[in-house]
Amino acid sequence: MNIEKARFNMIEQQIRPWDVLDQDVLDLLFIVKREEFVPSAYKDLAFFDTEIPLPCGENMLAPKCEARILQEANIKKHENVLEIGAGSGYMAALLAYRARHVTTLEIEPELKDLAQRNLSANGVTNVEVILADGAKGWSGNGHSPFDVIVISGSLPVLPDAFLQQIKVGGRILATLGEEPVMSTQLVTRVSESTYETVKLFETCIKPLRHAQTPSHFKF
Repeated sequence: MNIEKARFNMIEQQIRPWDVLDQDVLDLLFIVKREEFVPSAYKDLAFFDTEIPLPCGENMLAPKCEARILQEANIKKHENVLEIGAGSGYMAALLAYRARHVTTLEIEPELKDLAQRNLSANGVTNVEVILADGAKGWSGNGHSPFDVIVISGSLPVLPDAFLQQIKVGGRILATLGEEPVMSTQLVTRVSESTYETVKLFETCIKPLRHAQTPSHFKF
């Protein structure tokens, strides 16, 4: 397989058509080598329009989802980012190239170690990988409130804790809902007490473990 040709085709045929037009984001997809973060058994699928299996029953998001989330997060060089769900470390690596610092949480020790190894092997030094359950929010390492929170797994509803853990002007990228209806949304804190939500695209991704479940009682 011609890796660079496959990478080019992924960007031109999958990612651009998904309204990812920010040239800095597209350029970054050439810099951060996706295949370096894919388990060896699935290297041939690194540039396919599909989720890729990871240990512990988890998976990497499809490339177009990763790229669109990165674009919509609109991260600046001075910003601190929290990611929930480190997985293989690929999303954290993308975020790290645009941010000052990334804290990524992973509930599975095996995946935490995998993400740490992949980030180290690819020279990413501004990411801290922490073994923790972040499904209901997290504020534990001195960087909170954050400028951006990226939730790399779905939630039925967005816990209020996340809303309090971003600065005014801060953004949350979260996939909300339950199968078969989920959408990735951008939540921006516009003042101490007000938030704006924009629905970006519909998708269906694996839920975070221990996610807060909504009440289905009706009155």
